[in-house]
Amino acid sequence: MATTTVRTVDVHPDLPVTFTEARSSSGTGRTVLVLHGGAGPAPFAGLVEHLAATGAHVVAPVHPGWNGTPRPEWLTGVDDYALAYLHLLQDLGVREVAVIGSSLGGWLAAELVVRDLGGLVTGLVLLDAVGIVVEGEPVVDVESLDARALAAHTWHDPRRGDVDPARFTPEQRAVREANTLTMRRLKDGRGLYDPKLRRRLGRVRVPTLVVWGESDRLVTPAYGAAYAAAFPDARFEVVKAAGHMPLLEQPRATLALVDEHLRRTAR
Repeated sequence: MATTTVRTVDVHPDLPVTFTEARSSSGTGRTVLVLHGGAGPAPFAGLVEHLAATGAHVVAPVHPGWNGTPRPEWLTGVDDYALAYLHLLQDLGVREVAVIGSSLGGWLAAELVVRDLGGLVTGLVLLDAVGIVVEGEPVVDVESLDARALAAHTWHDPRRGDVDPARFTPEQRAVREANTLTMRRLKDGRGLYDPKLRRRLGRVRVPTLVVWGESDRLVTPAYGAAYAAAFPDARFEVVKAAGHMPLLEQPRATLALVDEHLRRTAR
């Protein structure tokens, strides 16, 4: 049975980072940092629970500015978030960390690992990540899509994501609007990428697993293959009958890939 707590650590005097910390009572495994995507942390609750059940020490932050958490005005770039999470890992006193990031969280994970000059990270998993530039494979701007088109681009089975925003409660609507505003600041009028990141990944020596949903039309599998090719030591795996969030549509297949990679990269 996993024990789950919510903690807050001030990585700067004006930057509190709130995170879920989970581990089983007998857990002695490595630390796994889970970085959620633009939809917020809720879709990754199952991953956190699964990892804790396998013995991992799971740290799953809410990105500052998401879900009503405070974000100082200076926190505007993905590099700021990446450094904040490196500082969090240092403050927690952990070593040999595996990092798992999905979509926007994958971008954060990639930016984190290129800045990890101290060798904290020993394994990396990217799930349908954004963050690099691939000629001919642009990342679709979700704000350009209505609800039905977004579902069609995101899910293998669009019926799973065909939700009418008019049915949201005022509280749900307020959270979504705040999350969207924070995402806009990260895009900085440019898009969900860092033009320098792809080249920098060539210096990363961390064993990397890049997992992609076969039906992802926000960020295509061709984009994912290019992402994996940018690393010196990466494996690319495609999950069938899954879109942008294979953890939700094909959890068994996706978790099997993640578990195997974490075993392979454990010291």
